[in-house]
Amino acid sequence: MKINHLLLLGIYFIGATASNAQERTSLTLDEAVHLAWTKSNEVSLADSKVNSSKYELQSKKNSQYPDLKLSGQYQHFLEPNVDIKFGESGSGTGFPSGNQLLIGQLSASLPVFAGFKTQNNIKISENLYQAETANALQTKEEIAMRVVNYYASLYKAQKTLELLKDNQKQAEQRVKDFTEMEKNGIIPRNDLLKAQLQVSKIQLSIDDINKNLNVVNYYLVSLLKLPSETKLKINESDFVNFQTNNVPKDEKLALENRKDLKAVDYQEKASEANIKMAKSAYYPSVSLVGGYANLALENVITVQNAINFGVGVSYDLSGILKHNSSIKMAESKSQETKNYKEILTDNIKVQVKKAIEEYDLALKQKEVYIEAATQSLENYRIVKDKYDNGLSNTNDLLEADVEQLGSKINNALARANVIQKYYELLSATGQLSQTFNLSKI
Repeated sequence: MKINHLLLLGIYFIGATASNAQERTSLTLDEAVHLAWTKSNEVSLADSKVNSSKYELQSKKNSQYPDLKLSGQYQHFLEPNVDIKFGESGSGTGFPSGNQLLIGQLSASLPVFAGFKTQNNIKISENLYQAETANALQTKEEIAMRVVNYYASLYKAQKTLELLKDNQKQAEQRVKDFTEMEKNGIIPRNDLLKAQLQVSKIQLSIDDINKNLNVVNYYLVSLLKLPSETKLKINESDFVNFQTNNVPKDEKLALENRKDLKAVDYQEKASEANIKMAKSAYYPSVSLVGGYANLALENVITVQNAINFGVGVSYDLSGILKHNSSIKMAESKSQETKNYKEILTDNIKVQVKKAIEEYDLALKQKEVYIEAATQSLENYRIVKDKYDNGLSNTNDLLEADVEQLGSKINNALARANVIQKYYELLSATGQLSQTFNLSKI
């Protein structure tokens, strides 16, 4: 029965492994970023806002063109009784009666001057359109950085899990060796328990890493709109083997390239144009008007080719008093935008400084971890040799093994951390999207 049970368990495990293998997908970081840009709801929303601003701008531009209207009427009267008195009292002349009325009109109006309202209205829409375009690019930057962070976390989890499983095999083999040695009275039972405890600790770490890996994998496949059962396998060449170059050294590039700062620049220009538009209430509106009409009332009157043209002027005298508050409100909103721009500029400088320092730290840590990995490996070799010769105890051996494992993990993750911090620096300086766009050329 035990054999059959183990056989069924083995078949199930093989089937599950094959199923998982079929679900695993490998994507380079570049492919994942472009897929996120295509599938992301945030990017779609940002693009929709850009399109809305574009159509609004076109609508405002249309207001500067002439208004041209064509209208016509046809009316039929049911035997009208018309009696119009002329001349002396008591005498009357029958007025010709007709039961059809035809009217055709063509009218045109061209705004000539509206207190600069039309021009400033167009400027507002143009700048808001540019601001939305910049915001859409900033959204792509943020989505790209989110993919980078997920990739880094997923790679680190997979690499850590790989090293833990290798160490687990060694720890389990050590337990087997210690079990035989304990049976033969070579080592005390306490040493065996310590080795078993280490296996348990490694298993707990593996379970925790698996949990983190599954969570990050779900976040990433959700962002990329892939099936939820998809398991992404991050190859080292997909993420780590990236040559960093042209590393920013100060905030100059950030102030030139940050899309969110450019968006605020355009919003500031729009707010300034909004002040001018509010002041347009102080000016009259002037327009050219013209028209063409034909009229025919059966048996009464016929008018043909009635052409008219002239100038229309309107001036809202009450606007001088009423629009004072509107101007002050526009000026206040403009000042709000300027204050926000100063705050954002300061925050960008801080972000860049922090990103530079963290990237430099990651480089230094990488060198230290490389050296530490070599030292811990040599230390474990020496302790193991001493243990085999009875010159070291089990505590020393297990401690050296833990240090060796930690150094291996730190060394493996340090390379990924350098790349992650490099991308964060590019994001802080507004160059992340350019990096992935150039890679597709």
